[in-house]
Amino acid sequence: MTDFLDVSASLTGRRWIGPAAENHRAAEALQQDTNLPPALCAILARRGVSAQDAASFLDPKLADLLPDPRSIKDMQKAASRFLASVSARQRIAVFADYDVDGGTSAALLITWLRAMGQQATLYVPDRIDEGYGPNEAAMAALADKHDLIICVDCGTLSHAPIAAAKGADVIVLDHHLGGETLPDCHAVVNPNRQDESGDLAHLCAASVVFLMLVEANRQMRDQNTRGPDLMSLLDLVALATVADVAPLTGVNRALVRQGLKVMARRDRPGIVALSDVSRMDAAPNTYHLGFLLGPRVNAGGRIGQADLGARLLSTDNPSEASAMAERLDQLNTERRDIEAAVRAAAQEQAEERGFDAPLVWAAGEGWHPGVVGIVASRLKESTNRPAIVIGLDGDEGKGSGRSISGVDLGASIQRLAAEGLLIKGGGHKMAAGLTVARDKLEPAMERLSELLAKQGAGTAGPADLKLDGLLMPGAATVELVQDIEKAGPYGAGAPTPRFAFPEVEIRFAKRVGDSHLKISFGDGGGARIDAIAFGAFDTALGPALESHNGARFHLAGRLEINTWGGRQSVQLRLEDAAPA
Repeated sequence: MTDFLDVSASLTGRRWIGPAAENHRAAEALQQDTNLPPALCAILARRGVSAQDAASFLDPKLADLLPDPRSIKDMQKAASRFLASVSARQRIAVFADYDVDGGTSAALLITWLRAMGQQATLYVPDRIDEGYGPNEAAMAALADKHDLIICVDCGTLSHAPIAAAKGADVIVLDHHLGGETLPDCHAVVNPNRQDESGDLAHLCAASVVFLMLVEANRQMRDQNTRGPDLMSLLDLVALATVADVAPLTGVNRALVRQGLKVMARRDRPGIVALSDVSRMDAAPNTYHLGFLLGPRVNAGGRIGQADLGARLLSTDNPSEASAMAERLDQLNTERRDIEAAVRAAAQEQAEERGFDAPLVWAAGEGWHPGVVGIVASRLKESTNRPAIVIGLDGDEGKGSGRSISGVDLGASIQRLAAEGLLIKGGGHKMAAGLTVARDKLEPAMERLSELLAKQGAGTAGPADLKLDGLLMPGAATVELVQDIEKAGPYGAGAPTPRFAFPEVEIRFAKRVGDSHLKISFGDGGGARIDAIAFGAFDTALGPALESHNGARFHLAGRLEINTWGGRQSVQLRLEDAAPA
């Protein structure tokens, strides 16, 4: 495989890889058969879409892609118990995880119940005092005052806490990796149970909850009654799917596409308030969900009030929503400051250990448990290795990990817990959480490194940068970006197309904030494009482009439409560059 534009080591240390020759041929054939724009055909060819399937791919319909809820074990049982509780007007509690997926899952149930004239008690555990998932004290207290407890985005491994919920029925709606045995409760609905086929393993918890509500509405129809409108709930499902980094393929793609349309109607007070406080000035897209809305919803669970995100998403009161969104925005700013300090310390520590091992890890005294996951994510991105970051407090450490494609971190963490090297741990392929005794920290990380090495972690160099083709500045039009967006939404498992602009000259460069860079560039003709590179000064990219001295560069990144004062223009989200 030859290096694209002869770039074997860019300013961020990556090799540039261009589209395969067969992709080019397939794109040409698609264009002849469909008359679709060339850039769009290139994307469809890369995704393996045939000419016959192109129309349905570009317009994914939930009716065609939504799985039968009953194909998931325990689903019918869970929905009928839920409906029995509703018709008997029993007391229902929702126990939710403190992240976006947990908050949206809780909001789905609360909103549906409100449409039925009923209320539910929301319980979200405190990350620091209680940790992830159900605990015995909270479950016993909820069982004392409720008839049904629904655990969302958690609970699959919570045997003892669920056993403590005496006198109440418990339903688990989750997607985290299941163990060999399931907790003893009314129903565990989870496409990642060990006795499931794995066909729906890519669903986030909010999608599992949504499917349970689809099944509940179906059972109500069978009894000649109408359930609440489910399509209006898809904004919540879309937010969870993107924020939880679920792959945007199959039904997930349709859920997000429809959810973005619902979100654009601005009907949900919580999401409207959050969009406004995030200064979102265009129709929502996956970038907004993943980088503007998601982190703010998460901020409550990370460093503030654990239930704030779920309460914001489920409120129907605009002024209450506005106050909560403001608070989450403040917490998100605080979170960024805490994260920056932990990140600098973790980077330094991991660097001393070396980045060549199968696992990159760091542990520090008093590191805030609410930011270790984000810092692990940054370490993973910069090293192309699975990463674990742990905050130590007393005799224990609480940590979070992120993995790279092809390496199942959740299963390895679960094995470590079974071997007694962790107090507890679990998760899914790409992300996991753990609690470790301080005196077992080194042996646990050594063993985890061994397990990950067997899956091929540690063999890769810096991540290659995959490019979809070359563009000249004059060809990067608003119409082109609109064509590309038709094959979206983009995100995990469906990366946004990335283009290279060869041998361009930097017309303007300015540092923005601590580490970002704004530039504009052209090819010597009349066309000129603005670009923004976030975190450019964390690598060699920022300094090299800021002091360009008239040198020409190859630039690489993703195109987007910038809306300002009612006018639209193309902007490049710059990811990498190399001297031409």
